[in-house]
Amino acid sequence: MKILTSFIAAGLLAFTAVAASAKIERTVEESFTVQPGSNLRVSTQGGHITLKAGGGDTVTIIARQTISANSAAEADQLLEKLDLSLTQSGNEVVATSKYESRKSGWNFGSWPPVRVDFEITVPASLNADLRTSGGHIKAGDLTGNITARTSGGHVELGRIVGEVKAGTSGGSITLQHATGHADLRTSGGHIKVGQLEHSLKAHTSGGHVTATLAGPLQDDCVLSTSGGHVKVTVPPDAAFKLDASTSGGRVNAAGLTIELTESKRTKLAGNVNGGGPLLKLRTSGGNIAIAVK
Repeated sequence: MKILTSFIAAGLLAFTAVAASAKIERTVEESFTVQPGSNLRVSTQGGHITLKAGGGDTVTIIARQTISANSAAEADQLLEKLDLSLTQSGNEVVATSKYESRKSGWNFGSWPPVRVDFEITVPASLNADLRTSGGHIKAGDLTGNITARTSGGHVELGRIVGEVKAGTSGGSITLQHATGHADLRTSGGHIKVGQLEHSLKAHTSGGHVTATLAGPLQDDCVLSTSGGHVKVTVPPDAAFKLDASTSGGRVNAAGLTIELTESKRTKLAGNVNGGGPLLKLRTSGGNIAIAVK
């Protein structure tokens, strides 16, 4: 009898696993006509957000719904508890997805049972505010301002002409080219800025921070990490005030033309090429490198 009970239990567990893995997909699409400089707000509960620039004056939103269900009827029933809204009010387009709160008690499977990923095509000049509770955020080349927040995924941005604010609680942040001011923060991943033209504030609690200056600094920059390395690549004629310090590693700035005010294994400060905006670099345990390209 004990053996039979074990087989029955195993069968129930197997059935539960198969049921949990079944997925049904549905798609909702909507388009809106907007003016230059309009705003887009997107929010989803655990899904991914992908934003790319297109021509014209149209915002096209595709909401891809992935439903943990074994039949179309069950999917329809689960979708009744999803609040999906694609609307426009004046110069603002809003796309939101939220599932009803999970009831207390014993529940099988992940929550929510419906995940909504947004794939959106916009005019390049649109300002975007993108937020997800756990998915990744990816945006292409844009001339407007962008805010991107996720509770656990990665943030990947292209060439952004406007201001950038990006944050994640656990993933990495990649910004290919920042023309305006950029403020990037993550609780555990790496931060990488391919080309920086204006100013940057970047902080991670555990990863590495790397950035390349495309030209002279336009404003103060602060790059910091609680445990990783910091590396900045600068043009040979870049003029700035350097303040680099590490608690446990070393500072290396070979090739810089610098008028030193302080020089130690763990700290380097002084005016580079006569001085200018502040370049402040900090790490609690890693190394700091300032390289000349």
